[in-house]
Amino acid sequence: MTVKQEPALAEVLLKPLVEAALTEDLGRRGDVTSQATIPADMQAQLQIKARQAGVICGMDLARLSFALIDEQIEFIAKVNDGATVEAGTVLATVRGNARNLLTAERTALNFMTHLSGIATDTKKIVDSVAEYPTQITCTRKTIPGLRIIQKYAVRCGGGRNHRLGLDDAILIKDNHIAIAGNIKTAIQQAQNFAGHLIPIEVEVDTLGQLEQALEAGVNLVLLDNMAPEVLSKAVAMCKGRAKTEASGGITPETVQAVAETGVDFIAMGYLTHSTTALDIGLDFSA
Repeated sequence: MTVKQEPALAEVLLKPLVEAALTEDLGRRGDVTSQATIPADMQAQLQIKARQAGVICGMDLARLSFALIDEQIEFIAKVNDGATVEAGTVLATVRGNARNLLTAERTALNFMTHLSGIATDTKKIVDSVAEYPTQITCTRKTIPGLRIIQKYAVRCGGGRNHRLGLDDAILIKDNHIAIAGNIKTAIQQAQNFAGHLIPIEVEVDTLGQLEQALEAGVNLVLLDNMAPEVLSKAVAMCKGRAKTEASGGITPETVQAVAETGVDFIAMGYLTHSTTALDIGLDFSA
């Protein structure tokens, strides 16, 4: 088992997400199945297990899922976020009131399977381009309300984060350019607005646009939906002038060809909107 040390998110950021998920699941009457089938005072012990190999993420969210239902539940973590585990690995043991354990089960597993899936697929993609000097980044194509934890999962898998929100940086895209009138005007207006603390990135679709952006003095360009042969030319144009980031429908099947062009960054919405959940279960043990 290997572990990538990624600083955990503060509990104050996680708690509202878990509370919302539990509230949605409990509905008006709570867990009527557990109430109907399990004695109120019965105790149990269960284990959270990985049923597939992968990178684990969401341990704190799982712990909070149980704690917010019943603060007396004992959650004993066996791994940390960022751990790469084999199928069958026990990730945590939970002990306490049986009804309450089962009430929290699905919320805990929903967070863990989703986030571990993102971390696992991110690591696979990062590993697939490890021989190239490029870095894999995510995008803002996230599930509303879950962005902070989805981007955290990307980091647990060895990827990097692009903007967390619209206020992080200026990213001039095609519609900004169209409404501003032209790429030069859009860049000049952004430079006048930004001052020295807000970074500016410009999206370009063609080599002609790229040259205009470089002449305007930008130091980071987003090369959108360019074929690998065009990307290679764009990277050569930018050498010594600007950092490069490729984007536009890049998948695990196409990412290596993009990395071969020498781009500095590869932005992949895939990481947060198309990855597959990792199979994790909660099994009765005593």
